[in-house]
Amino acid sequence: MYILYNLLGILVFLFFILPYYGYRLIREKGFGTRFRQSMGLIRRSEFENVIGRHCIWIHGASVGEIVATSPLVKEIKKIMPERKVLVSAFTVGGYNMARQIIPEADAIIYFPLDLPWVAESVVRRVHPGIFMPVETELWPNFLRAIRNRNIPVMMVNGRISEKSVKNYRYLFSIWRDMLRTVSRFCMQSSIDADYIAHLGADPGKIFVTGNTKFDQTYAEVTPEDLANYKKELGLREGDFPVIVAGSTHPSEEEAVLTAFTELRKKYPRARLIIAPRKPARVDEIRRLDAKFGYETGYRSVMKDMQGERPACPVLLIDTIGELGRIYAVGDIVFIGGSLMHHGGHNVLEPAAHAKPILVGPSMENFKDSYSLLSKVGACRMVQDTEGLAAAFREIAGDDVLRQKMGAASIQVIHENRGAAIKTMHYLTELLEEASVPKAFSQVYPINTRNFNDAGGGGLKHGGAIIQYIFHMAHSPERPWYAFLLLGFLRALSWLYGFGARASLWMYQHHFLPTKQLDCCVISIGNITVGGTGKTPTTQRVAQMIQKMGYRVVILNRGYRSHWDKPLGVVSDGKKIYMTSYEAGDEAYLMAKTMPGIPVVIGKSRYVTGSYAVKKLDAEVIIMDDGYQHWQLARNLDIVLVDTLNLFGNGCLLPRGILREPLSHLDRADMFLFTKCDQSSQLTRTTLVENVRCFNKRAPIVESIHHAMNFVEIADWYKGIQVNAIDLKELQGKKVMIFSAIGNPSSFEQNISGSGLEILEAVRYPDHHDYGMLEMQYIGERAEELHADAMITTGKDAVKIPTEFIYFNRDIPLYVLNMDIKVTKGENVFENGISHAVKDSLKKKHRKK
Repeated sequence: MYILYNLLGILVFLFFILPYYGYRLIREKGFGTRFRQSMGLIRRSEFENVIGRHCIWIHGASVGEIVATSPLVKEIKKIMPERKVLVSAFTVGGYNMARQIIPEADAIIYFPLDLPWVAESVVRRVHPGIFMPVETELWPNFLRAIRNRNIPVMMVNGRISEKSVKNYRYLFSIWRDMLRTVSRFCMQSSIDADYIAHLGADPGKIFVTGNTKFDQTYAEVTPEDLANYKKELGLREGDFPVIVAGSTHPSEEEAVLTAFTELRKKYPRARLIIAPRKPARVDEIRRLDAKFGYETGYRSVMKDMQGERPACPVLLIDTIGELGRIYAVGDIVFIGGSLMHHGGHNVLEPAAHAKPILVGPSMENFKDSYSLLSKVGACRMVQDTEGLAAAFREIAGDDVLRQKMGAASIQVIHENRGAAIKTMHYLTELLEEASVPKAFSQVYPINTRNFNDAGGGGLKHGGAIIQYIFHMAHSPERPWYAFLLLGFLRALSWLYGFGARASLWMYQHHFLPTKQLDCCVISIGNITVGGTGKTPTTQRVAQMIQKMGYRVVILNRGYRSHWDKPLGVVSDGKKIYMTSYEAGDEAYLMAKTMPGIPVVIGKSRYVTGSYAVKKLDAEVIIMDDGYQHWQLARNLDIVLVDTLNLFGNGCLLPRGILREPLSHLDRADMFLFTKCDQSSQLTRTTLVENVRCFNKRAPIVESIHHAMNFVEIADWYKGIQVNAIDLKELQGKKVMIFSAIGNPSSFEQNISGSGLEILEAVRYPDHHDYGMLEMQYIGERAEELHADAMITTGKDAVKIPTEFIYFNRDIPLYVLNMDIKVTKGENVFENGISHAVKDSLKKKHRKK
C-alpha cells in the first residue's frame, strides 16, 4: 500500500505541486523559503536550536491549528522551560501566524512534503523527543520515519469530521500503521473520541481534553487596538451595523452581499468586511462587489495610508493572520464555509470577542464548538440567503438580543478554558514514560575509527566501507550525492526482500528440503544485523540445559573466522583447539568461558550438527544466530529483539538492518527483549504492539545485560576470576572504553550505569581484529585523557594481541563480565526451553 501511495504522491508532486510551487515562486515574494523548506532543504541556521536536542515538535497545518498551538507552547515553556520547542506549519498563513503569536518557539519551519526521502531527511536531522500533530495532521511517510526512530507521537486538539471518517478508510493498512504510531490521542470532544476509536485507534490511548483554542490569548484587543483598527479600516462614528464575514468561500460572498444590501435599506451606514478563506480571491470578490454597486477597499492598501481612510461600504481583507483581531470591530459575525457544503470554520475566534454569530447549515467540522455556542443562544444557524438577511435585520434591530448573544459567547469561552493544562498532563506523562533511566543517559565523546586513522593501518575485511555506508545511511548530515547511493541500496533491498521471501516460501512448501537431526535443536537468533545479545543468551541457555543434565553442543557459523574447512571444533568441552583468529571472536569466547560445553563452527548447521550428534553425543544443539538457517529443522525458535534499536529504519539489507521482512516474525516460538533496563517503558510497550501485529501466539520475555564485575585482562585471559573487582570499587573512576561490537552504545551505557565516568568511547566495526599498533593507540589515548582505567568487553578481549595483554602498563585494562538476566517472564523462559527439550527427546526415544 505504501508503494502505491508513494507512486501517486510522486506523480502528484511532479505534475501538480511542482508547477504550482514554481508559479507561486515567480509571483509571490518570499515564497522561496516555503518552497525550499517544504522540499526538506532547511538551512542548519534555521533550526539549529532544536537539532539533536530531543525537542518537542508541534505541527499545525494552517492558521487555525497554529492558533490552537499557541496556548500549548506557552504551557510547555512555563512547566518545562528547559525543553526546546519546534513549531511547523504547512501554509504560508500558518507559518506567518506562528511567527506572530508564538515567540516562545525555539524554531519555526515549514512542514516537509510527505515524500519518503524528504520526510526521512528532515526527521533524521531534527530527531525530536516527541512529535505532536495538531488536530488530524497525520502523514504516512513522515510518521513512518518517526516510528522507525521510536519517537513518541501525541495527537493534540484532535478532531475528526464525518467526511474524514469515510475518507481515511481508503488508506487501509497505511491508516492502521499511522494510528499504531500514535501513543496518545487527546481529542477535542467525546464525539471526536468516538470517531477516532471507530477508525481503529486503541480506546486505552484516547482521552478527551477539550479544545485548546479556548485558551488562546492572541486575539485579545485593547481599547487602543480597537480604535486603531477602526481608523485603519475607515470606520466612522455612527457606522452601524458592521458585518464581518470571515473565511468565506465561492458563492457565499454573493449571499452575504445580497443580505447586506437588504440590511442597507434600513441601515444606510452599515459596513461589510469580507475576509475570504483564500486571500488570492479578493479581485474576484471585488468584481462581484461592483455588480452590487459597491465601492471596495483593500485592507493592505488602507493599512499603509496616512490620515483619514475612505469610508468604503465593503472592505476586503487581503492580508493573512488578522481575521482573529478584526472580528473585534464587528457588530455581527458570519462564519463562512457553512452556507455551502464545506463543514464551516472556527466559531470560537469571534466568540472570544463577545460577538453574536451566524452560521449556515454546514458545520460538521466544528459541530462541537457550534453545539456549545448554540445551546446558550450565542450562535444561530440560517438556512439560506433569505434567512441570513432576516437574521441581520433582527440582531441589528434588537440591542438587548445582540448584547445577550455576545455575553453568552464570551461565557462559553471562559467556561471551557483549561484544555492546554489537561493536554500538558498527558504530555508530561508520556515524556516520563518515554524517558530512559538517568543512570543510562550519560553523554560522552565518541571516537569512531575510520579508513586512515592513525594507529592500526586501516580497517580490515571491508569494515571501513561498511562503516562508511552505515554512517551515510544513518547520520543526520549527509553529502549531497548520498541519495544516489541510498536509492541504489534501497533497490538492492527490494531485490534482497524478494529473494528472502522466495527462499522461505520454497522451504515452507518443500521445494527445498528441511533436514532433521536426531536431537533437540534450539535456535537463538534475530531478524536484524548487529548486537542484540545472541552470544550471552546462547551462553545462558547452554548452561541452563547443562544443569538440567543434558549433553549440549553449540553450533556457531564462525563469522569472520579464518577457518576455510566445512567444519571446525573450537572446543570439545575439555580442550580448546582453535585460536580466536581461526574460530572467530564469538565462537572462541563461548569456548573459553563455558568449560564442559563443546563449540563447533561451520557454515552448514546440518553438517556441524550431524558431527555434534555422532561424535560429541549431543542431546541438545543450540544454533547461535540460527533464525535464518531454514534448512535445519528446529524444536524452538527464540528471537531476540534489541529494545534500543528495534528494527532500525524498517528497511531490509543493505539499506537497513533487517535480515528478513518483519512479517517473518510469525515463525518465532518465543521473543526475548534485550537491554530493557536501558530502554523506556513506552519503547517496550510499542515494541510489544509491533510484534503482536505479526505474531500473536509467542510469549514475550524481557531481559537485561547484567554487569557482574571487572577482571584485569591478564587474569581474565588465564581464566582467573578470584581477583574480580566489584562494580562498586570503580564507581566514580574516570575510564576510557573501547569495543568492536554490533551495538556499542549498550556496553557503554552499562559502564555508565555502573557509576563510572566515561572520558571517551572508542568504537571499531563489529568483529574487528585488533593489531598491536591499534592497542598502542588505545593505550596512548587513555594516557592523554588521564584515565584511571581502560575497559572493554569479553568479545573484544579475545582479539587483543597477547603481547599487549601482558605488557607492563601504567593504566590497567579491565574486561567487563556480563550475563543475561531475565527480568520479566523468567518462568515462561525456563519452562519454554525445558518443555521443548523434554518433548523433543521423548519423541526421539519413541521413534527408536
